[in-house]
Amino acid sequence: FKLPNGVTYHTGTYQDRLGKLQEHLRQLSILFRKLRLVYDKCNENCAGLDPVPIEQLIPYVEEDGSKHDDRGAASQLRFASEERREIMEVNKKLKQKNQQLKQIMDQLRNLIWDINAMLAMRN
Repeated sequence: FKLPNGVTYHTGTYQDRLGKLQEHLRQLSILFRKLRLVYDKCNENCAGLDPVPIEQLIPYVEEDGSKHDDRGAASQLRFASEERREIMEVNKKLKQKNQQLKQIMDQLRNLIWDINAMLAMRN
């Protein structure tokens, strides 16, 4: 039959969608049960551990501008600069490889185009 908005209603389509939805809900339920088991196992394994204060888990930077350890900050800055330079080099190499791959793909595309043109002329 036809709905008021002009769309034709098919019972088979409805049944298929309902079946898929029920299957997804069943899978979700199973995954949540598995997640609960993992959560319980983690809690069980961590029960004997001493709780760590949140302040130690999250690095905190004081905003008053005081510098406790200039050497540590300088070494961190040097390390960060070196890491940034390495990342830039890797990005440059990656761009070069991408360019080479693009050229190879273009050559293959042209070759396939030529082969197809020759085959079309043969017929």
